[in-house]
Amino acid sequence: MSQLANQDACTWLREVLQRNRESGRGGTYAVCSAHPAVIEASIQQSCRDGSILHVESTSSQVNQFGGYTGSTPSQFARQIHSRAQNAGLPANRILLGGDHLGPFPWRNEASGTALKKGSDLVRDCVLAGYQKIHFDASMACADDPSAGPSERTIAERAAILCKAAEDAFQGLPSGASPLVYVIGTEVPAPGGESVDAHAPAVTTPEHAERTLETFRLAFVQQDLSSAWERVIALVVQPGVDFGSNAVFDYDAAKARSLSAMLCAHPGIVFEAHSTDYQTPTALARMVKDHFAILKVGPWLTFAYREALLALSAIEREMFKTAAQRQISRVRESLEAAMLRDPGYWRSYYRGDEEDVHRDLTFGYSDRCRYYWHQPEVQEEVARLLGNLAGHTIPATLISQYLPVEYEAMRGGGLRAVPAEMIQYHIQRVLRVYRNACVPDESS
Repeated sequence: MSQLANQDACTWLREVLQRNRESGRGGTYAVCSAHPAVIEASIQQSCRDGSILHVESTSSQVNQFGGYTGSTPSQFARQIHSRAQNAGLPANRILLGGDHLGPFPWRNEASGTALKKGSDLVRDCVLAGYQKIHFDASMACADDPSAGPSERTIAERAAILCKAAEDAFQGLPSGASPLVYVIGTEVPAPGGESVDAHAPAVTTPEHAERTLETFRLAFVQQDLSSAWERVIALVVQPGVDFGSNAVFDYDAAKARSLSAMLCAHPGIVFEAHSTDYQTPTALARMVKDHFAILKVGPWLTFAYREALLALSAIEREMFKTAAQRQISRVRESLEAAMLRDPGYWRSYYRGDEEDVHRDLTFGYSDRCRYYWHQPEVQEEVARLLGNLAGHTIPATLISQYLPVEYEAMRGGGLRAVPAEMIQYHIQRVLRVYRNACVPDESS
């Protein structure tokens, strides 16, 4: 990674993807999360690896109205750069991307209005320093047919979004690295599937070929031929996804013909969404099959929740007889917030009351990630960490509730400090992706 000292992250990305096309080796993973603990863990991992920090915000997380995180693109970019600077990560090793940019947050409105807001979001992302943009106009808006927009309509809307990006780029200082783009129509739903019944069908080579040609024509019609040359990836469905209680694993045999069709498109790789919870072997195989950009998000906040609730259990064991100390209620406050506002999870969890109650906290879909920013939840998290601060946590309790962190602690690679144990737990996931993308280097 030493060459990063002399180039920006976007140039590095294009070189990595080109090497993947030539040899099937090497790729990159994108952290699709805005959670502060995930961002901090990712920054520290990049510092340790000497790699780029590739972070992407979705149109629901971050937009011109704040999104569910309360951050606009410029605010989010400043937060990332500020945290990275504090950690000693150079600015040229940060790659910001926009994920699912388009009408998605406003899909209940008329298509013209939703697309205008999507275009405004794209513009704001570019002006904030985002260099990689995934256009997603695949969802139906309020005035679209019940079957959803046609592939041609999706491509035409994506071209309009791209025009907004290219226009915004003209307002950047001279010397800014040209934007790169990701397109597609068979885009997995943001945040995973809402059903657990069956694995999604793999995109056919014919569909992928048709998509590329349809988008190319739409870009040409918008006078975006030069932008088309900077389309680096196509989003397809490789047959991987996850639901509340199921993970659909990658099957290389089913994706063989899809992977082979890229031979005719030497400048394109696949971008794989919803790869959360895949095995290390499956992720490495996906990279070999030219799914060279791996997206991960819910698995990271899933790991954060695992660590936090384990620390809550440790807290209860340490202080259950201390009458003067108020024990935190992290899980209870989180579930209360979800029940007050079920909009982010209602369509994802099914079954009887007991099943739904369990999935609220523990489901792979990790819909609880939408609620960590709630003030009452943050208050309980702060109470938990405050209660543990300044106290020696017995190794036996760490062994019981955080056994992986216990092994790292016993080996001298981790201190029994709550924030560091949370970070380590998240980084376990990051290292799976890092090793899949850089197979020849040790973690």
